[in-house]
Amino acid sequence: MSDTPRMPDDLQIPEAVATPPRRWSVSLVWLIPAIAALIGGWLALNTLLERGPTITISFKTAEGIEAGKTRIKYRSVDVGEVRSIQLSEDRQGVEVTAQLTKQAESLLAKDTHFWVVRPRISGSSVTGISTLLTGSHIGMDVGKSTETSREFIGLEQPSIVTAGMSGRQFILHSEDVGSLDLGSPVYFRGIQAGQLVAFDLDKDGKGVTMKVFINTPYDQFVNINTRFWNANGIDFKVDANGFKVNTESVVSILLGGLAFQTLDGAKSIPAPANTTFNVFADRTEALKLPDTVVEAGVMVFKESVRGLLPGAAIDFRGIVIGEVVAISVDYDPVKKDVNVPVYVQLYPDRLRSKYRKLPSTANPIASRELLGKLIERGLRAQLRTGNLLTGQLYIALDFFPKTAKVNFDINKNPLELPTIPGSLQELQATLASIAAKLEKVPFDAIGEDLRQTLQNANKLLTQLDTEIVPEARGALTDVRRTLSSIERAVAVDSPLHQDAHETLREVARAAASFRVLADYLERHPESLLRGKKEDGK
Repeated sequence: MSDTPRMPDDLQIPEAVATPPRRWSVSLVWLIPAIAALIGGWLALNTLLERGPTITISFKTAEGIEAGKTRIKYRSVDVGEVRSIQLSEDRQGVEVTAQLTKQAESLLAKDTHFWVVRPRISGSSVTGISTLLTGSHIGMDVGKSTETSREFIGLEQPSIVTAGMSGRQFILHSEDVGSLDLGSPVYFRGIQAGQLVAFDLDKDGKGVTMKVFINTPYDQFVNINTRFWNANGIDFKVDANGFKVNTESVVSILLGGLAFQTLDGAKSIPAPANTTFNVFADRTEALKLPDTVVEAGVMVFKESVRGLLPGAAIDFRGIVIGEVVAISVDYDPVKKDVNVPVYVQLYPDRLRSKYRKLPSTANPIASRELLGKLIERGLRAQLRTGNLLTGQLYIALDFFPKTAKVNFDINKNPLELPTIPGSLQELQATLASIAAKLEKVPFDAIGEDLRQTLQNANKLLTQLDTEIVPEARGALTDVRRTLSSIERAVAVDSPLHQDAHETLREVARAAASFRVLADYLERHPESLLRGKKEDGK
C-alpha cells in the first residue's frame, strides 16, 4: 500500500489522447494577409503599368524645385513628379530627374520644352502669380519633332508660344534691342498682333537677331513688302521740319514694342514663316518709298555746317530728292584751306516722278547727264535754315544763273556737286564788308570836328543869351507898342476911323457923280466937243 495521498476524483488531470495529423489544413487567420498581399501586388503591378518614362532635365539652378514635391504640369494637368536633384558633372548646373505618367510618354518629342513656373514680369505680361500660393512647378510645352528623347535642357524663361497657338514666326534684324524684352508686343495698325519670343546677339556682335510670333489672323498681313519698325515708347524727333511725336500705346511707352505695316500699293505676296526682315528706327523711315536708283555724291562747303545732321533732307524746290549720309573735314594742302565735304545720296527717280517729260533715270548714265545739264543752267547746292527754333539745316538745290561756270564730271564717283555760300554766310559776308567800310570812316576826326562844332554852338548860345536876347526883347517891346498904337488908331471911335469913314462917303458921292457924267456922255457924246447944251436949246 502506497503512502502517496490520492487526489479527489474531480481534481484528477485527464489523459491526452493523440489524434493522427491531417494531410492538408488552411487556417482562416492567414486569409486576410493573403488578400492584402494580392491587393498590394495588384497595386504594384498597376503602378508599374501606369508608370511612365524617367527623364532628366538640366537647369542652371534648382531654385523653386524640391524632390518629391515639385510637380510637372502640361496645360495645368499633372503629368509627373521630381524624384531627385543633383549637381551636374561640370558643376555648372543641376540635373533634375523626374518620373512621368504613362500618358505623358507621347509628349516627349525631341524639341519639347521644360521651364520652372514662378512669378515673372516680362514684356507686357505677368505670369506665375498662382505659384505664390501653390509653390513653383515645372511647365511643359510639347514639341513637333517626330524624334523622342529622355534628356532635355530646361529653359530659363517660359515659352511664350505654346503648342496649339495659330500663327507664324518671323525673324528680324536690328542694330540693338533697345527697351524690348521677351513678350514685348508687336502692333499692326495699333492692334496687338503678336509678341517678341526670342532675341540673341549676332555672332559678329554688330546687331541683334529677334524672333516674333504673329498670331492668326494678323499673320496674313505680313508679306514680302512688309516693314517692321521700333515702336519703343514715344518717338520724339527734331529736324528741319520741326518737332514730331509718335507713339503706339501706353504699353509701348512703358515697355516698348514693335510695329509693322505693308507699303501702300506694294504687291501682296504672303511671306512664308521665318522670313527675315530688317527693323527700321521709326515709322517714317520704314514707310519711305523704295528708291531703285541711288546716286552717291559729295558737296564741298567752305562754311560752318553746324546744325546739319546725317539724315537731313536735300530739297529741290520743295521736293526731297536725297539725304545727307555723312559729314567730314578735309584739308587741302595746295590751297592750304579746310573744307567740309558732305556725302549725300540722291534719288533721281523722285525728280522724274514730278516731271514726266524728263528722260528716264533708270539708266545711271542718263541720270548723270540730266544732272550735268541742270548744273550747266546754274544748279547749285546751298545750306539753308529749316527751322529757326531748332537751328536745323538742310541742303537746298536751286538755280543760280549768275554763278560762275563749273566743270562737272559725270564719270566721277562719287559725283561732286557744286555749292555756293548759304544765305547766312552771305549775310555774314555783307556784315563783314559793312564793318570793313565802317573801319575806314575817320570817327576820331569826325568826333573832334563835332566837338569843335558843339563848342562853337555853345559860344553862340552864350552870345545869344547875353547880347542878342536882350536886344530882341527890346525890339519885341517896341513892336508891341507899335501894335498898340495901330490898334488905338483903327479903333471905331478914333479920329482916323471917322476921317476914313467920311473919306469913303466922299468917294462914294464922287463915284455917283462920275456915274451921272458917264451916263450923260453916253447919251450926248457930242458934248465933249460942243459943250453942254443949255436947257431948252
